[in-house]
Order: sequence, then structure tokens, then C-alpha cells
Amino acid sequence: MTERPGFGMRQNGSPVDSSQAAATGEPLPPGARVDLAKERSDSQADSVLDALDAELVGLAPVKTRIREIAALLLVDRVRARFGIDSGRPNLHMCFTGSPGTGKTSVAVRLAELLHRLGYIRRGHLVSATRDDLVGQYVGHTAPKTKEVLKRAMGGVLFIDEAYYLYRAENERDYGQEAIEILLQVMENQRDDLVVVLAGYKDRMDSFFTSNPGMSSRIAHHIDFPDYEPDELEAIGRLMMDREGYGLAPETEPVFRDYLTRRRAQPRFANARSVRNAIERARLRHANRLLAAGAEVDREALTTLHPEDFLNSRVFT
Repeated sequence: MTERPGFGMRQNGSPVDSSQAAATGEPLPPGARVDLAKERSDSQADSVLDALDAELVGLAPVKTRIREIAALLLVDRVRARFGIDSGRPNLHMCFTGSPGTGKTSVAVRLAELLHRLGYIRRGHLVSATRDDLVGQYVGHTAPKTKEVLKRAMGGVLFIDEAYYLYRAENERDYGQEAIEILLQVMENQRDDLVVVLAGYKDRMDSFFTSNPGMSSRIAHHIDFPDYEPDELEAIGRLMMDREGYGLAPETEPVFRDYLTRRRAQPRFANARSVRNAIERARLRHANRLLAAGAEVDREALTTLHPEDFLNSRVFT
């Protein structure tokens, strides 16, 4: 008898449907075959990965790592159906990079992806900073930290600027207590929580040097590079398109010039700075239309002109 994909053979020679075996909880026999393409489709992981590609420009190394993690979890799930126990992978992570490079957006999609692949129960993301975790007096920190962890259970806890948890210069700082509670939960309850620490790379490196226990619990270090000028322009066009705006042909070189100038200035925050620039351009655009006091059509309401950017302080 010819063996068909997705079917194994019972000891009596009759075929065993791998989907039926999964439903009953019975391990698949060694000769069974599983259609990975179908497993991947059924998990709906690709819709999350596709959304990540559509929402975020660039970040190829980041997206590659997320896809690798998805592949590992999918294959582990199939291995488990054969009774192969490879152990639950540690997925605590560290995201490093400048502001506005997409760390929070990736964390949101990561939570959704891990839920669809059965790694976490709920698939929600809880964002926290030092203020959410560390108290200001004795006995205040533990309840605050535990409350945040309680809300995050079954999902992903994203701690931005995590290095602020540790302040070596202040002997009375309570951040170390929050770190110790986090370490315990990351080790003992990693089957129900994924922790993502985020911040500037150099500061996170110093944080891990001061807290080797935390470093040893982080399995994935993912760096988010700053965006290049052409990527910033693509991000800006995506943002404008979502808001129903476009650039007049003569505005395109002005917008590129704005991004080049702004990128070289202090406190540049990548996509955040691009968003702020577009918001200010919208303000100038609206003010310009009202000041003209004339009738407007759809094109006028949706087209940004050079002066909507040239009046920025970036050009003065």
C-alpha cells in the first residue's frame, strides 16, 4: 500500500491520520508524515509575519530572527506530536536600539505570534517602565512589581529602558528588589511569560554587566539599527498614506532634504521624528488652507506642499 502524506501506518497495516492522532493526544507512529505547509497555514503565523513586513520598513535582521523563532516553535510543535520532547525554548529577549526603531511594534506582533503558535496563553503585551515596577519607600516595590507581572502572565512583558531599574550610585534605591523578583519569575515561570528588555545598546550592555543573573536569562539579543534616509522616506510615505495625505511632486525633494537635515540634528528619534514632522506639516497645511479662504477640492485637502515643510525650524 502506498503511504500518503499526512498519514502513518498502524501496526495492522491500516493508515493513521495524523490529524486524528493529534486530536486524541496519541503520539504519531515513527512512519507518520506531517504536512508542514498545512501546519504553518493552520497556525496563521504567516498573517502576523506579513503584517510585520507591511507595517515596518527595513529591519531585515530583526524580521529574520522573528521568522526563525516562529519556525522553531512550529517544528517543535510537530516534534511533540511524535512524542519527541526537546524542551521548551527560552524566549526572554533584549531589544537594543535608538528610539523610534520599531522595538515596541515588534514586541506587539511577537506576542500575537507566540500566542498563535501555542507558546503563550493569551498573546497580550504589557508595557512597563521603572516607575511601574519600583516603589519609593520600603515595602512598596514588591507589590508593584508583582502586580505588573500578574497582568503580564500568559503574554509578553515589555520593559522599556530597563537599565533604569538598576542605579548603582544610589545605595537606597529599590530597583534591585524589582530585578530579583523579575529574575525569579523569568526562571520559574518562563512557561507562562516572556520578558523583553529594551533600551540603548551601550546602556543595556552596562546593565547586564552589573546584573549577570539577568544576562544569563536572556536567550535572544536583537539589535534594531537606525533607519537610513531612504527608509525614513518610505516610513513617512506609509504614515502619510494612512492619514490620507500625499506629497506634491515639488515637495518630494523638500521632504528628503528635511529628513537628511533632521537626521543630523540632536535628539533624532527615527520613525518618531518622522511622525512628528508629518504632524507639524499637517498643521501648517491646515492653517495655509484656512488662511487662503478659498474653495478647496479633494486634492487640496490631501496634498502637502513645500512650504508645509520649509517653514520648519530644521531649515532655519
